[in-house]
Amino acid sequence: MGSPRGSGAVAGAGGRVRVVRPGDLSAAELDVWRELRAKTQAPENPFMEPEFTLAVGRVRSSARVAVVYEGGEPAAFFPYQKGKLGQGRAIGFGVSDAQGIIGRSQLACGSGELLRACGLSSWEFDNLEDGQSLFVPDAAAEYASYVIDVGAGYAAYEAILRERSPKFFRTTTAKERRLGRQTGEVRFVFDERDPAALARLMEWKSAQYRRTGRRDRFAQEWISTLVRQLAHTRAPGCSGVLSVLYAGDAPIAAHFGLRSRTVLACWFPSYDPEYAKYSPGLVLHLRMAEAAAAEGIGMLDLGRGAAEYKDALKTGEIPVYEGAATRPGAGAVLHWIGREPSRRAHGFVRRRPGLAGFAQRGLKRAARLRGAGR
Repeated sequence: MGSPRGSGAVAGAGGRVRVVRPGDLSAAELDVWRELRAKTQAPENPFMEPEFTLAVGRVRSSARVAVVYEGGEPAAFFPYQKGKLGQGRAIGFGVSDAQGIIGRSQLACGSGELLRACGLSSWEFDNLEDGQSLFVPDAAAEYASYVIDVGAGYAAYEAILRERSPKFFRTTTAKERRLGRQTGEVRFVFDERDPAALARLMEWKSAQYRRTGRRDRFAQEWISTLVRQLAHTRAPGCSGVLSVLYAGDAPIAAHFGLRSRTVLACWFPSYDPEYAKYSPGLVLHLRMAEAAAAEGIGMLDLGRGAAEYKDALKTGEIPVYEGAATRPGAGAVLHWIGREPSRRAHGFVRRRPGLAGFAQRGLKRAARLRGAGR
């Protein structure tokens, strides 16, 4: 492919680094990205594919990719977003569920050299992929990302649920049967293409965020636009998948996520609260697991963050990391002042279930008060 050219090319001890906007990557470079990713031992998470970074680049002007060259050939791709004073974040920070560098297992450059080439004083991550040896040493906390293994087929997964959580499985399937008797035929579509169904999901999710006292992600234009763009993305490594559960003709639960050949990254699930007594979200996830297995997908990644439905559905966990890589200077100090106190406070609460429950109740109470004041 030859030596790197163009603006942003800087020399370093480990070779050369060319910094570009995602849309300026050549077709040949995108092919190398996919080849490098395919050679890793990590799960085929669609957030690590170039399609996700390209989509973020279309909605975030701060998106960049550093292409690391060794021996005149691309050896790694480092997607990130650059903020004020050189403070960087993972690409799609706040919604991306897998982050890191895509490259050869052994790179000549270290994290400090890479940050310097990118003009970054720090690079923050909250879902760093396991095995990212360049950045894991900078992690401040490790979290579990909950997964459903359907590699042996849905019947094998169902057998696990029947043995481990027999009451949960019986109750959920009974509710699905009752839903059908009382509301009409229960129908499931794994890959729904109706834009109205996606709009309905986003409405439910926004209401859920407000109801639970959390920041409404879809109130941010870049996130809602990103999701709509990814809904039309069709690539082997990264495709948008909208799954919908219908009762009669009415959609009652839906999920939008990204899939590769072998991984379905679960992203935005929600349901119509009018049907809450039927546990439509749980029914939806069981149907998704069945359909995913039929599609040859071996794993559903439910993401980090504790939730009762994840505990009920999971078969295992994989680690993800939160923290920041920094290099000496004023920028690193500013990052620490701005982020570490709140991170430590969150960690303190997370390690104390009673306090965490109190905080959650406080969020819901505040949301109700905001709603009453409108």
